[in-house]
Amino acid sequence: MALRLVMMGTGSFALPTFLGLFDTVHKVVGLVTQPDRMGRGHHRHVNLMKEAAIERGTDVFQPDSVNQPESLEHLKTWNADLFVVAAYGQILSADLLSIPRLGAINVHGSLLPKYRGAAPVQYAIWKGETETGVTIFQIEPKLDAGPMLAVEKISIGPKETSGELLERLAEITVPLTVSTIDKMESGTADAILQESADVTRAPRLKKSDGLIDWTQSSSQIDCQVRAMQPWPKASTYIQTSKGRPIRLIVFDVDCVDGSGDADPGTIIASTGDDLVVKTGDAAVQINRVQPEGKRPMSATEFLRGHPLTVGDRLTSGALAGF
Repeated sequence: MALRLVMMGTGSFALPTFLGLFDTVHKVVGLVTQPDRMGRGHHRHVNLMKEAAIERGTDVFQPDSVNQPESLEHLKTWNADLFVVAAYGQILSADLLSIPRLGAINVHGSLLPKYRGAAPVQYAIWKGETETGVTIFQIEPKLDAGPMLAVEKISIGPKETSGELLERLAEITVPLTVSTIDKMESGTADAILQESADVTRAPRLKKSDGLIDWTQSSSQIDCQVRAMQPWPKASTYIQTSKGRPIRLIVFDVDCVDGSGDADPGTIIASTGDDLVVKTGDAAVQINRVQPEGKRPMSATEFLRGHPLTVGDRLTSGALAGF
């Protein structure tokens, strides 16, 4: 029997799953997505999920708060069997979860119970994990804590950024979600409780999370640089004797040997293609950067316009007095 489905989500991670639902025997009766937001220059952000729903003649609902009584009444009119949630951005109340006959499932970008929260993909890279995946679980009125219905693992590439990993995870969610829905429809889905002792958190990122602490190990800095892309991006400040500190976004680094007794954050090579900085245990070579107010560029190009010398310092904003 075909189920009546409501999708709840916003953004690139949720979009492939949403589109995949239209290729099943089930009927997508509505989309709940975040309200339209104004971006820079007073232009509205394009909501690709909303556009996809409109193209397919599917109703769209964009409440500021989905748990308000008037929102719940609207959701009831769709007479859904199941809510499918991915990167929606609002906590769902018990009253809302009781509306569909089969409740609600969430498509989550981590191997639960690790990295519950808003930024699981970023935290997996930031904390140095070598594998991650997608977990589909039955939603309960507690953050990412419901029983697991399906899991798929993938390896994290040694140079993969959060943005790149998110794209790969978004694609593997489609068959996993569809098979889970089919099992729920037939009553054959198995639920596995999460181990509470293994729970870790992945709260929403702040801009300050991108500031590089050079006392970290080289591998930790590499993980942070990759985790913070596309937002908030890893950054540091150049401390020279020639003027005010310069904020520098760092896009790519390699871990290298760093002998000597220089303090962490000290530039230990700055010639030709080399921009090497001492870390807490060794050093990193910075490959690609973006000076504040400028375009992204190679470290070689940056050094041509901003000559640095051995002994100059890179610091976090806090250390720089910002």
